[in-house]
Amino acid sequence: MAEVRRFVDADELGRTLAGEIVAARPALLGCPGGRSLQTTYRHLLELQETTIVMMDEYVPVPPAGAHYSCRGFAARELPHAKEIWLPDPDDPEAYDERIADAGGIDLFLLASGASDGHVAMLGPGAPRDGRTTVVELAETTRRDNLRTFPEFESIDDVPEHGVTVGLRTILDAKALRLVIHGADKQHAIERVLSLDAFDPTWPVSIVHEHDDAEILIA
Repeated sequence: MAEVRRFVDADELGRTLAGEIVAARPALLGCPGGRSLQTTYRHLLELQETTIVMMDEYVPVPPAGAHYSCRGFAARELPHAKEIWLPDPDDPEAYDERIADAGGIDLFLLASGASDGHVAMLGPGAPRDGRTTVVELAETTRRDNLRTFPEFESIDDVPEHGVTVGLRTILDAKALRLVIHGADKQHAIERVLSLDAFDPTWPVSIVHEHDDAEILIA
């Protein structure tokens, strides 16, 4: 079961986690898009030796300037990184190979979907041993994305597919840190803390299956 750490607010959490990441100097840092890690990213100013391994991207792949582009998000939020990688929907299997060839992900940062516990674009029922692939997004995940990206006018504007790392890709990282904070994530916090092992109906609970995993809450 993952260790739990609590913080006064999201900024304290972000400053602390960013300091730990900078001190660890990971060669490969796995990162999600979205809101949860933004307070961490804004303090990550020393990443010149770190390659960012983004978890996912929408399909069809949007231009980097699109408000929901994961590539664009990474470029804006993590501009100090050595390099930024994203999975290719035309050859998703190559992503895991590229990661392995580079020595594996040293630290994977995770976030949780508010309503369904999705991690990356993996909704309820995602296979524990799955690797990078193209998936159809669950409706609950798309509704969470609608809140994450308020520029979407309705759920009809949210893409239905994405290319995403798998739960096995996440488990293969040397360490995991799950960040959850905010009033809209209280249900997600309660749910993941109610579990002590992986529950496929709440995919981010995969954090409990890793030997070096922490849940950071504010």
